[in-house]
Amino acid sequence: MRKKVLSMLLASAMTLSLAACGSQGGEQAAESAPANADASAAQTETAQADTSTEAVASELTDGKFADTRHITVEVYDRGNDGGSDPTNNVYTDYIKKGMLEKHNVEVEFVAVPRWTEVDEINNLLAGGTAPDVCVTYSYPTIKTYADMGGVLDLRPYIDDYKDELPNLWTWLGESNLYWDADPENGQTWAVEAKLANMNRILTFVRKDWLDKLGLAEPTTKQEFHDMLVAFKDNASELLGADADKMVPYSVSYDVGWRAGTLIESFIDPDISDKEFYVNGFDDRKLTQNGTKEAVKLLNQWYNEGLMWNDFAIYGSGDTTEDDMMKAGYVGAFTHNWDYPFRNGEDSIQANLKRLVGDDAKYVAIDPFEDKNGTHNKFLAGPIDRKIFFPATNDEPLASMLYLDFISEPETIQFLQLGEEGVTCNKLDDGGYEIVAATGDAIQNSGMNIDYTITCNGLHLTSDDLTEKTLAHSYAGIDVEDVIKANELAKTDTRIGINVKTGDIEAEGGVGDTLSAKRDQIYDQAMSASVDTFDSVWDEGIADYLGSGGQAIIDERTQKWEATYGDAENIR
Repeated sequence: MRKKVLSMLLASAMTLSLAACGSQGGEQAAESAPANADASAAQTETAQADTSTEAVASELTDGKFADTRHITVEVYDRGNDGGSDPTNNVYTDYIKKGMLEKHNVEVEFVAVPRWTEVDEINNLLAGGTAPDVCVTYSYPTIKTYADMGGVLDLRPYIDDYKDELPNLWTWLGESNLYWDADPENGQTWAVEAKLANMNRILTFVRKDWLDKLGLAEPTTKQEFHDMLVAFKDNASELLGADADKMVPYSVSYDVGWRAGTLIESFIDPDISDKEFYVNGFDDRKLTQNGTKEAVKLLNQWYNEGLMWNDFAIYGSGDTTEDDMMKAGYVGAFTHNWDYPFRNGEDSIQANLKRLVGDDAKYVAIDPFEDKNGTHNKFLAGPIDRKIFFPATNDEPLASMLYLDFISEPETIQFLQLGEEGVTCNKLDDGGYEIVAATGDAIQNSGMNIDYTITCNGLHLTSDDLTEKTLAHSYAGIDVEDVIKANELAKTDTRIGINVKTGDIEAEGGVGDTLSAKRDQIYDQAMSASVDTFDSVWDEGIADYLGSGGQAIIDERTQKWEATYGDAENIR
């Protein structure tokens, strides 16, 4: 009954919320007040229905429930060709068996499409059918539903169950567990997964093309541009009959992410914490000073025929760009730091080698210098996906025990490596090399992060083992290529800080709208004619700011000053 009542209230609240968002943008919070009031009543009902955390915890004997509990857990479905069933494979079996034996908790996995996860989570939350343990990259989505009473405050469970959660506390610690806590009342709508490896994105180039043309690896923007021109001018020599398929440089539709290192090279390396925070609500850095100049350079390259002409047509989840890389048509691209190495026998590198030849491969480079001659790489802090429990979760303790179980070092190690002799082999130095998996042992995501939802990046039972294994963790890939990419990704990084100003109300309910507008601005500005670039960019930014962006900037500025006064830096 509780779930039915709550789902009806949430659906009603979301209808009003979306209507307000569509009609008044930044004024959505005022329009949604009646729905929020109703949902608050549902939250009160939820609180009354729940037993105290102390009472529930007392039901455990040696960490185990007397009666079997059942929870549902979200897992991404990436739609990988030839991948394993995300809800039923070697790794889900390991988790199910471990949770049942250790805690007497049955686990059921619920697949959510990775590339439309925000829309899907919205639908599940509104319908009251969201899994007990949810994960998303979008904190504004969580906050929107929290304001309607549709998300549990995790703070009591984090604090009161601490003794039952040793692995979760050891791994995430106060920093990530309390990262999203409200500084005034302590409410915590989500916990932040931890980045074990904070490497983000890098640029890769065809080493065999450089060698064929007698070119050195570029170390500056100008050298990178000259290299792209050389690729284009020598397309017939490099691709023969497929010369017309040449793409000197590719960044895909998601320009803000994929051109991140280039964009960041135009941002002042000495930017203040305040300025970076005020404009930092968008992780694609749309409103940071310097971004326009970076996109203007991309626009010039696009109009010179150096970029993928149809980049904006193919959205998230589409494989066209990867297929072009695998076929050998792309000279350079910017992507996640290990992107060409992922997916074993179906990796970009492995396909390239099979189709083109043994010498064909991508190597990492770092060619985008900032004004100081270094290479800005702004990192968001050691946080990753956001884990939350919808208010329909009737088993919060069992769900917290799940987070503890998957944070246990031995669990993470198995989920990342699999079974020795099947998906990995132990080497003489004690590290492991990855063996290409088949069938139910295939990992659908790098390092199996879809199951290690509190951990992103290789994290084995010791630091020494992790370091020894990292370079061998990509089946069929030259160890030296991985080592080089890892080193470059760690060069000139600036780790983000946790600014404790509390929730920004202006961000609620506008995240999806602003993200869509942001991508449009990037795509349209990059592909505009050179003489219309300024007007396309400026008009797009004006619309973005008027649709809620400026309200967020203003509130962030006000709350920074209320919290930190005149301070420009707090690190």
